[in-house]
Amino acid sequence: MDTKIKWGIIGLGHIAHKFASDLQLSSNAILQAVASRDIHKARKFSKQYKSTVFYGSYEELAKSPDIDVVYIATPHTFHFEHAMMCLNNNKSVLCEKPLGMNREEVKMMLEVARSKKLFLMEALWTRFIPATEKVLELISDGAIGEILFIHADFGFKSDFNPESRVFNKKLGGGSLLDIGIYPVYLSLLTLGVPTKIQAMARLTQTEVDSYCAMLFDYENSAKAMLESTIETNTPTEACIYGSKGTIKMHSRFHHSEKISLYQDGVVKEVFDMRYSGNGYFYEIEEVNKCLINNDIESDKLPHSMSLNLITLIDKIKDEIGLSY
Repeated sequence: MDTKIKWGIIGLGHIAHKFASDLQLSSNAILQAVASRDIHKARKFSKQYKSTVFYGSYEELAKSPDIDVVYIATPHTFHFEHAMMCLNNNKSVLCEKPLGMNREEVKMMLEVARSKKLFLMEALWTRFIPATEKVLELISDGAIGEILFIHADFGFKSDFNPESRVFNKKLGGGSLLDIGIYPVYLSLLTLGVPTKIQAMARLTQTEVDSYCAMLFDYENSAKAMLESTIETNTPTEACIYGSKGTIKMHSRFHHSEKISLYQDGVVKEVFDMRYSGNGYFYEIEEVNKCLINNDIESDKLPHSMSLNLITLIDKIKDEIGLSY
């Protein structure tokens, strides 16, 4: 493989624009191709971000021999279909979260990627943001001692539109899959897999969750209290409370640029953790590195993490009566 990784993008919505912009910051990557089911949209996107080619169908991009990895930014319910299409055409994949709609989808995607020795990763950019790296460093260094409990929320107000991706069940709508996944992921990243979960939610008339509250219990008796909502704006912060101190990930915690360390009830240190571009640059560089090294998964966001994450989300869905 050439040192420069050739990227393709499927699904040219809001996030794809941010991602494509950050792709231009990487000296290890070029935007080879973009695809939309609307050829005019593909042409406009291609011109804006200077892709080598553009396509009016996802299948054409997947079959192109000149692409190393495809970033999938289509709605949730299409992730499995589009990722499998790319994998079956021998393309590595970076797929937006959630990787699949349930554990069975994710399990199958991982099995196919491994069997074909192709790279596959869930695009949880949070893991690669400098602030998250700093949080993990502080925890590892014992700055807050043993973690006792975590509190994290993510909420924004969305006007009800039954056809929008946020409320449409056919597009995988609801707060849990869209934003609740971030507090859940933070708990997995810092505390691991819980031994017990409790969850409750409020459902909309389109039968997706507009509010979800989750309580996780761990073997060492640590706790995680997590919330997501599309009903109102919330602080969207995360606090990790330990036996010796507290770490606060300032809003929005899933791509925070400010971390505060508290000890003995006062601020011990504040870390200014600015990131490049829109923040997607770091996951892009991780994928580039893995592909150059012929790795089929990232050690920072391994296949096992995505499997644990979707398994936990499936349990939450069962608890709150949410099905797709």
